Amino acid sequence: MIRWVLFLSSPSFEIAGAGGSTTPPPRWDRVDSRRLIALARRIYFRFLSDSGQQLEPMGVVVNERLDEGRVVFASPTLLLQEHFISIDLIGRRLRRPRGWRDRPRGSAL
Repeated sequence: MIRWVLFLSSPSFEIAGAGGSTTPPPRWDRVDSRRLIALARRIYFRFLSDSGQQLEPMGVVVNERLDEGRVVFASPTLLLQEHFISIDLIGRRLRRPRGWRDRPRGSAL
């Protein structure tokens, strides 16, 4: 009779960032944020209209070179040209803060 024994040991090396459950945000200083967020919104809203799923996704992974992406429900592993856009950022309206010139007349400070 042969018995197999499985020993679990720690890995001989670790890849930085591979074990974490959080996906880092895009480097906004290196990308066109307006284009990436618009692309992520387009992909997300197409997903909503095409599927009847009621699950809340984590966000969208966009490929900046191919102008395509995918909706993800778990923390993704990204390729070099991919960026993760969280669902919070996709749904948020980006508004500039109201300055003193934008206030209606007669409103208090």
